Amino acid sequence: MRIQLGCQMTFELPEVTPMIATLNVHSSRVSDLERPDYLVTTPAVPIEGYRDSFGNWCNRFVAPAGRFSLRTDTVIRDSGQWDSVDQTAQQMLVQNLPSDALQFLLGSRYCETDLLLDLAWNLFKDTPPGWARVQAVCDYVHNHITFGYEHGRPTRTATQALNEGHGVCRDFAHLAIAFCRCLNIPARYCTGYISDIGLPLPHAPGDFGAWIECYLGGRWHLFDPRNNNPRIGRILVAHGRDASDVPLTLAFGVNTLVDFRVVTDEIVEAQ
Repeated sequence: MRIQLGCQMTFELPEVTPMIATLNVHSSRVSDLERPDYLVTTPAVPIEGYRDSFGNWCNRFVAPAGRFSLRTDTVIRDSGQWDSVDQTAQQMLVQNLPSDALQFLLGSRYCETDLLLDLAWNLFKDTPPGWARVQAVCDYVHNHITFGYEHGRPTRTATQALNEGHGVCRDFAHLAIAFCRCLNIPARYCTGYISDIGLPLPHAPGDFGAWIECYLGGRWHLFDPRNNNPRIGRILVAHGRDASDVPLTLAFGVNTLVDFRVVTDEIVEAQ
């Protein structure tokens, strides 16, 4: 399967503003790109690329005052398969985890494990450890939080999402991550493209989304507490401890997003 992939973001900036953008496809999928997904700005400015501490590809630049746009565009080859499921994946003892997974057991900016520890064990102590326990967490979060774009708030934490009962995809992810970490399951935050390929019409406008990965049975496994069902053509952009590590854009100054478009469309080959 071939998927047309890209995004465009347009900002109004009252003054010259340093920015960081994390919009390129993750290195784990770069070999699937038919052409590089270069970041293009309008007006053009010098761009410096670098890898952050989690290995994500980031771009830094200084945007001029006025209207300023970022754009990426590419075609990616995908298996066309639904997200994989492995119900046999087992939870590992903390002492047997690789060292680089340990940071994903700790509390972070949006995932307050210290506040949720007792509740997590009260809710999930009787679930089988491993895949079934993570799925139970995702089921709970999916059923407890009501999704709505009008509920988006960049400061909402996992505990606040739990108490308020509504949010956007990042809130689902943060609460599920916090619960998993309380249960000694390494969990990390992922952001990227989530397509509607293979789903019945009508489709909502294209968007970026957030999901989680949990370390079970010696590798990372994908879970999606917001949608709570497999998708085709899910494309990772970045992962970190929570959303504070991997904002799509970060502006060091006042800014207003005035246009936002995301494309994840299957390319139908001519017969």
